[in-house]
Amino acid sequence: MNVLMVASSYPKFPGDVTAPFIESIAHAVAARGHAVDVLLPHHPDLRRPPGEPVRVLQYGYAPREEWSLWGYAQSLESDVRVRRGMYLLAPLVALALRRALGSLLGGHRYDVVHAHWVVPNAAMITDVVAAHRVPFVVSAHGSDIFLAERSAAMRAFARFTLERAARVTACSDDLRRRAVALGAPAAQTSTVPYGVDGAMFRSAADPEFRERLGAPPGARLVLALGRLVEKKGFGPLVEAVAGLSGVQVAIAGAGDLQESLARRIAETGAPVRLVGPLDRAAVVRALAAADVVAVPSVVDRAGNVDGLPNTLLEAMAAGRAIVASRVAGIPDVIADGVSGLLVPPGDVAALRAALTRLAADDALRARLGAAARASAVKRHGWDRTARRFEECYAEAAALDAR
Repeated sequence: MNVLMVASSYPKFPGDVTAPFIESIAHAVAARGHAVDVLLPHHPDLRRPPGEPVRVLQYGYAPREEWSLWGYAQSLESDVRVRRGMYLLAPLVALALRRALGSLLGGHRYDVVHAHWVVPNAAMITDVVAAHRVPFVVSAHGSDIFLAERSAAMRAFARFTLERAARVTACSDDLRRRAVALGAPAAQTSTVPYGVDGAMFRSAADPEFRERLGAPPGARLVLALGRLVEKKGFGPLVEAVAGLSGVQVAIAGAGDLQESLARRIAETGAPVRLVGPLDRAAVVRALAAADVVAVPSVVDRAGNVDGLPNTLLEAMAAGRAIVASRVAGIPDVIADGVSGLLVPPGDVAALRAALTRLAADDALRARLGAAARASAVKRHGWDRTARRFEECYAEAAALDAR
């Protein structure tokens, strides 16, 4: 099949951690023998090497280079509100995207258009795809559904798109139910979890990287990865380890809560170090160095929550002991007490108890880590995810042919 994916975020260069799951989806579909193009907004740092299995295409939209701020995790402030400048850019983006897509569909035969993020991305192109009579698959990833739930205008755009897509996918059962509530036909909406590269994250222990992450000799290293935004739950994590001996927490990421987290760490004296963002190679090393991985996701004050954190699947593939929140898509992949420990989201006492238990029990960490890796390899390989998308493409084509 000839597949055209339309996205607003993508790793700008090899090793970049901007929406790596979109790149992985595209590459996994291509690995199954399909020709995949990915259409993206221009970014001054977007530089993909030649010879990749996926062709990356850009559309320009900003009259000045410094205005190229659309997508690439730049459009939302703390993941809870659209940055003001985005409303001014939206008409320019919509015009440029629609023109670029129309040109591609008019000059090349695509068997399916696969749009990532319901709003605003897919909503901008729904009628263009329909006019060219190409099967349309739309994937929800979390922040898009959140925006549609909180804004009447976004909700209307989302409903328009979801009702017209031949197939809709979501990365978790929770997100699928929310998409259906917004107007996606239940019979045409599927859960397609993200995948993980089991071979990439199978690494030996890395004592050198433990030192880089600030773990003193003899301490259990707890790793947390992600953007520094409220829904990642790093605030409760800091509170949970305050006064806890024998552990060192490393939080790797950047974001709008950098200063407030640093201030709270200083106030509480918590054994936490903010180590900044890590590239993909460093993430692999960090996971190999960790004793425990914490994924303390919460529903933030605006109602936003992760769909299915990529960090969770990567920690599973790395064979780490995991403590995570029982929220959104996390219980879909972690069996409590079998492949990790689940705690109520935002429950500082429960999180502290789970971390204390894992820090003290080598055998428990080993058992949970082994079970997590086995589950990741068996159930969450990228090829399995790509096969699920293939099925959605075929179903969309069959529906469109009626």
